[in-house]
Amino acid sequence: MKFVADLHLHSKYSRAVSQAMTLPNMAKWAKYKGISVLATGDFTHPFWFEQLKNELEDAGNGLFRLKNSVTASEAKQSQEIASSMTPRNDIYFMLSCEVSSIYSQGGKGRRIHILFFFPSLSAVDKFNKELLKRRANLRADGRPIVGIPSSELARMALSCDDKALIIPAHAWTPWFSVFGSFSGFDSIEECFGDMAENIYGVETGLSSDPAMNWQVGDLDKRTILSFSDAHSLPKMGREATVFEGNEVSYDCIYNAIKNVSKGPTAEGESRSKERNVSKVAFTIEFYPEEGKYHFTGHRDCNFSQSPDDSRKDGNICPVCHRPLTVGVMHRVEDLKTSDQKPVTRDQDGVKWHYSISNRPPYVSLVPLYEIIAEASGVAPGAKKVEEIYISLVTSLGSEFSVLMRAEPSQIARFSSQKVADGVVRVRSGNIVVEPGYDGKFGVVKIWSETTADPVKEDADQSDAQLNLFA
Repeated sequence: MKFVADLHLHSKYSRAVSQAMTLPNMAKWAKYKGISVLATGDFTHPFWFEQLKNELEDAGNGLFRLKNSVTASEAKQSQEIASSMTPRNDIYFMLSCEVSSIYSQGGKGRRIHILFFFPSLSAVDKFNKELLKRRANLRADGRPIVGIPSSELARMALSCDDKALIIPAHAWTPWFSVFGSFSGFDSIEECFGDMAENIYGVETGLSSDPAMNWQVGDLDKRTILSFSDAHSLPKMGREATVFEGNEVSYDCIYNAIKNVSKGPTAEGESRSKERNVSKVAFTIEFYPEEGKYHFTGHRDCNFSQSPDDSRKDGNICPVCHRPLTVGVMHRVEDLKTSDQKPVTRDQDGVKWHYSISNRPPYVSLVPLYEIIAEASGVAPGAKKVEEIYISLVTSLGSEFSVLMRAEPSQIARFSSQKVADGVVRVRSGNIVVEPGYDGKFGVVKIWSETTADPVKEDADQSDAQLNLFA
């Protein structure tokens, strides 16, 4: 079976996060999105940890779900129609946190964000106590700032549970990432030292996609993962990872990440049929150009440039004459060890990207909120957008069902013809994205003078691997 997981998000106890990010709301929106497993986020915060203990119950598979009493209370208070409520058994939570570590190593300042996952509340309690022993201020923010080196954090986590998962977060953003231009690291080994062998995967972040990561030799033996880093309910699932296994469980996710997943090649070869093996089937991606650190530039100076421009002109801002914020695309060019490019193939109107080295494929999508907003000529936060969104996802199954599977005529029935046309354009990749830079998100243009009506490519092969609903 396949299931969608979004394993990086934050609770209302983190800075700059919506106060609506509560467990019942997150479960309800996971249903809207089509997500089966959500990270809890922020388990280091004492108030949030208490809520996790009070509102969740152990599902017996290393994951957790809302207690019946919590679901009933939320349903009573909610003004939503009953059909929008999420049955508790549909959505699982995976215990998680993100730690911000700032320290000195080898005479250089180092900065990194790391995701930690555990299969039990007792292991979380041990980890939190270890942080407190080292004088970490866990009440200040849901994503605590510590001065503990990455290798020591990894060692601490594995001492609490030998099946702890340790994932470098948003691996390429300029600050606070394992490969970021200002983080101080050039490799996972430099960052984690003797614990590097326990780093089984990395999160791509919004400003990179798997194809960019496939070019880096340090990641050849590691799983490429994508999650949303959501700070609000609508942002959940803007990136996600689709796992495949015999069951939905912590072990399924753990094994899929630990054992480098293999996917179909561009030529459509089937994966090796191993018995009882869990895998990453594919990832669902933001267009990396839409990420806010894709290009090099200065937001305040309204200036950005591509890696080719940087090679030609250098990295000094022509406006303020100070060093530019080096973007993700530039940084990948600096660290890559190959020029591997993705091979694309159309299946049922959706453009898929494959690796020639048999890594799991991916699909790039634009969030449904953004498609509706552009089609309607309003901001994504407008009430009209939410109304159309809820109509679509409750009528057609989920956001991922709308974006990847629903018939255009059905989409138009519950929204408008222009929204349906927008979904078709996104599926085919027939859009334009102005790259983001230095903290400024890129701009998606679905309707533009430079886009044309999509032409469906000949797709002789049909691969069930790419069918989310198979």
